Amino acid sequence: MYPTPIKHASPLTNILYRISLPITILLWLMPLAAVMMTSIRSIQDINQGNYWGWPTSFNFIENYNMVFQSTEMGQYLLNSMIITLPAVLGAVALSTLAGFALAKYKFKANIWMLAIFIGGNFVPFQILMIPVRDLTISLGLYDTHMGLIMFHVAFQTGFCTLFMRNFIVGLPNELLESARVDGVSEFKIFWYIVLPLVRPALAALSVLIFTFIWNDYFWALVLVQSDTVRPVTAGLSSLQGQWLASWNLISAGAVVAALPPVALFFAMQRHFIAGLTLGATKG
Repeated sequence: MYPTPIKHASPLTNILYRISLPITILLWLMPLAAVMMTSIRSIQDINQGNYWGWPTSFNFIENYNMVFQSTEMGQYLLNSMIITLPAVLGAVALSTLAGFALAKYKFKANIWMLAIFIGGNFVPFQILMIPVRDLTISLGLYDTHMGLIMFHVAFQTGFCTLFMRNFIVGLPNELLESARVDGVSEFKIFWYIVLPLVRPALAALSVLIFTFIWNDYFWALVLVQSDTVRPVTAGLSSLQGQWLASWNLISAGAVVAALPPVALFFAMQRHFIAGLTLGATKG
């Protein structure tokens, strides 16, 4: 559907809008369309260099069946689930508690702790590769699910805490104070009052963090070496042979790996959008 003009906008603005939006969508979808087309090509097309032309045959069933039959894709997907779900739960739970404390409790180190959470998001995690790897080895967590889970929780908690703190700080203090006057404990205030009010934010954060952890390749490469623990992002590299790259199988594996985050987004789309726009209209 072609973009409709914006009311009360200048002609130049409408021209830029009508041109830039389709171009942006096209540039965004081209790599995805290329990967999906490659995933159904035959190996003959790949060997002949037919990467962008129309496939001579559509090997949809054959390629996707081969991904699961000739590789450990099923194990990789299971590993990603084992790693991602507890990591998301741990990061979101800890960050919600910490965000509540930073947003609603006044203490001397409040602003400094908030600054630490903000500053930690600007530290390039690549520079931590060697000390983190050495730490996992010394703790006996190298090449284990628990090692990846713990470090994903650690690295995601800073952003998650800042995210949740910014939502919780907008909750009315009068509501919490009235509950305290009635003798409600702090944990019950958090559980029965705060959590229901920030449920859209929790949904949005969970989708974001699930996508970040599921798509992580760096730590999966640094902290894991065996197929029994390797998540799907690192497992895709094993589909590439020593002398020949089966790009049709690699593309099919990439499409399969992308399905869980996409499915989660569409399943929680309403809550995700509500969480991102929560408080946007507050004056």
